[in-house]
Parts: sequence; C-alpha cells; structure tokens
Amino acid sequence: MYSNTSPFSGMPPVVKNLLIINIICFVGSALIFPGANRLFGVYYPDSPFFKVWQVITYMFMHGGFTHIFFNMFALFMFGPVLEQILGSKRFLNFYLITGLGALLLQFIVQGIEVYEITGTVAASQWLRFDMLAGVVKGNHPGLSQDDFRKLVSIYNTPMVGASGAIYGLLIAFGYLFPNTPLMLIFFPVPIKAKYFIPVMIVIELFLGVSRAGTSIAHFAHIGGALFGFLLIKLWGIRRPNYW
Repeated sequence: MYSNTSPFSGMPPVVKNLLIINIICFVGSALIFPGANRLFGVYYPDSPFFKVWQVITYMFMHGGFTHIFFNMFALFMFGPVLEQILGSKRFLNFYLITGLGALLLQFIVQGIEVYEITGTVAASQWLRFDMLAGVVKGNHPGLSQDDFRKLVSIYNTPMVGASGAIYGLLIAFGYLFPNTPLMLIFFPVPIKAKYFIPVMIVIELFLGVSRAGTSIAHFAHIGGALFGFLLIKLWGIRRPNYW
C-alpha cells in the first residue's frame, strides 16, 4: 500500500520550509562541509572572520544533534499555531527579526566584555590572527591569560543556531496562550506557559550574568525573547476568538 503523506503534510509553509532548510544545512555541514559553521556562523563584528551574510545564515547552522533537535522540536510545536495567527509573511518577519534581535543583544554584551578588557570595543589589534588557518595566535603583553582567552573566545568563536528566534516564538506563545500547560522532557510536570516561559527567561539571565556555560549564548536567547515580546506588542497581536 502506498501513502503520499509526509511528516510535513498539513504544516504551514514557512514552518515547513524553515524545518527543511535547517535540516538540510545541518546534514550538509555534518557530512559534506564540516567547516560550514565557521563560514556561516556569525562572529563578533570586529573579528576579521566576520562576514555580512553571517547575520542571517547563523540562524540555520547548529552545533550538534541535540542543539538542532530541541530547536526544531520547539519550532514544530509552537510555530504552526503562531504562523496561523500571524500569517505566513508576518511570521517569517517575526522569526528573522527575533533572530536579529538575539544577535544584537549578544553583540552588545560581547562589546561590553571587550571594552572591559581593552578600553575599546574594536580590539582586534590586541590579537594576532592566522587568516589561513582561521585561528587567533599569540598573546598581548598587556593581557592576562584569562583576559586573552576571553578575547580569543569572542573573536574566534562563531555563534550558531536558531535559539534566539525560538525564544521569540516561546515568548509569543506564552503571551497569546498563557494558560496552556507545558512540560520539559526531563521534568514531565505540566506548568502553565505564563509561569514556565518567564522562569526559562530568568534562568537564561542568571546563566548569562554568572557566565555559567559560556559556550551557550544566553544573552542571545534573552534578546530573541525581548524582541519577540516587543513585536507582539508593537503589532498589537491578539489571540483570535476561535482559539
């Protein structure tokens, strides 16, 4: 017996295409082009590895299976209902703007960190770059080892992932459907969205300020949520009566 149904059947077009593009980019970077994250992930703007297209392409790259799985699972769960409410064009704009908002806040935080170390937000002259190898080398005599490592991390580590845009979707869903029960996979206790999502944001803020788990761009998550909330308020989005 033949069935022409697919996992994407009945799914609104923008969510469907975002899922497909992210999966293709992940598989392609894993199997065909292992260096894709360094080319399409986004660097701090003063880094010589920064390219203008990265501000968009970083949203479609991911650091591993767990990273893409949870992002795409959230897009699959919350995206369709939001696309139906916003409409496909506005939903795509929402997704991209929250991703850019996430990046903006991350850049601001990185700029503050660079300024605290060097007294300027453009400190590339404090480092030595091997452009062929794509790495930072050497040390500056005016920097401690900890400060040097922090600068290297900022200038030499690309940010990847749709997490900023996903947090924008989460905050929009929580605002429009505050009484919907949500659960974490590893903590299967239902909690209403109006409590669940703000707690997640507070945790991200704590982790960002404490700089715990520094490989995760916590402030990008907060930036995505912030821009998501601002867009919902600015556009005057309300849950339709039929919901």
